[in-house]
Amino acid sequence: MDDPRTAARTAPVRLESYDRARNAWPLDPTIVHLNHGSFGAVPSEVVAVQDRLRREADLGPIGWFPRIAEKVAEARALTAPFVGAAPQDSVFVPNASAAATVVYNALRLDADDEILVTDHGYGAVTMGAARLARRFGARVRTVGLGLFDDEDAVLARFAEAIGPRTRLIVVDQITSPTARRLPTAEITALAHARGVRVLVDGAHAPGLVPDAALAGGGDWWFGNLHKWPCAPRGSALLVTRAEDRDELWPLIDSWAAHEAYPARFDTQGTIDATAYLATPAAIAFVEREYGWERTRATLSEIADAGARIIADAFEAQADEPALVDLPMPVPSMRLVRLPRGIGRGREEADDLRMRLFDELRVETAFTSFAGTGYFRLSAHLYTEAADFEAFAERCVPRILELARS
Repeated sequence: MDDPRTAARTAPVRLESYDRARNAWPLDPTIVHLNHGSFGAVPSEVVAVQDRLRREADLGPIGWFPRIAEKVAEARALTAPFVGAAPQDSVFVPNASAAATVVYNALRLDADDEILVTDHGYGAVTMGAARLARRFGARVRTVGLGLFDDEDAVLARFAEAIGPRTRLIVVDQITSPTARRLPTAEITALAHARGVRVLVDGAHAPGLVPDAALAGGGDWWFGNLHKWPCAPRGSALLVTRAEDRDELWPLIDSWAAHEAYPARFDTQGTIDATAYLATPAAIAFVEREYGWERTRATLSEIADAGARIIADAFEAQADEPALVDLPMPVPSMRLVRLPRGIGRGREEADDLRMRLFDELRVETAFTSFAGTGYFRLSAHLYTEAADFEAFAERCVPRILELARS
């Protein structure tokens, strides 16, 4: 913390109604929260909105469920413009993986057709692509992207990879394991020129990328709203203008099955739709209290400062470079390289995450790429310098100990 600019960037953020942003979230003060990106965090005000909606449903189910489609459609109309989409092109789904499954369920392939994925993709979505391929005797091929490939290099790798049997590309707008953007709109243009369709995984994009669905391209795009927009968990959007979108069906058949897209998604039996209904309140909360454009700028400053604090702590004791400077970075997430010999695969990384939580009460995310482990820092407005310092003081020595052993 010798650099005064670093201290200023990680000073507690002040919101319109809170002197300290942390006070707007009901987070356990005994836990260090440095992994907003995995499961998000819901502001107290939004928790109260969802609680009120649930109470309304419990007090009068007959007044609630027969009218749920109207309520969901209204929330959809308020939410879709946030990602640059039209309400009639958008549907709520429980999460990004559910959106991928909806699309996969609608597709038909021939034997020996090909799906392209990348080695930066989210595991569950890639597994879904493999299941789709198995249904039809098709195959999945992985496009290898270098961690430090710039936009031109990424496009060149896709141009080389697309073949005569390629039918679908599944690609991340913001990569979960490596915390960087990919040029999905340009990949879409390249793919369409060769008759290939594109599914864009924008799980992390809403809030971090302005008009994320519009910017993402793709025949289909989906993004989580429980991450950076801070909606309740169980809220995501699937957006498409594809001509065959009426082949998309919700994961639950219900009484709206005779309706066209998107209305058939607005009713799904007795599911708890309050996460969808509270989503506009979450988006409005951040806009009112701080502003979305300002939030993105501040998150970049917080993430840069935090990565420097943690990298310095590793480098002081391990004598090897730790800070990772990626092309096409995103506002809120950074990678810090772990010492050699630890976190080299997904299972190792996940084990380390739970060990540090159980032993030290620090919420973290660790990832791996090409056999190297990384700490994936992800911050929101409530993240403070003390959180990064706690990681440096508590976690860095323990990680170095585990690496040596």
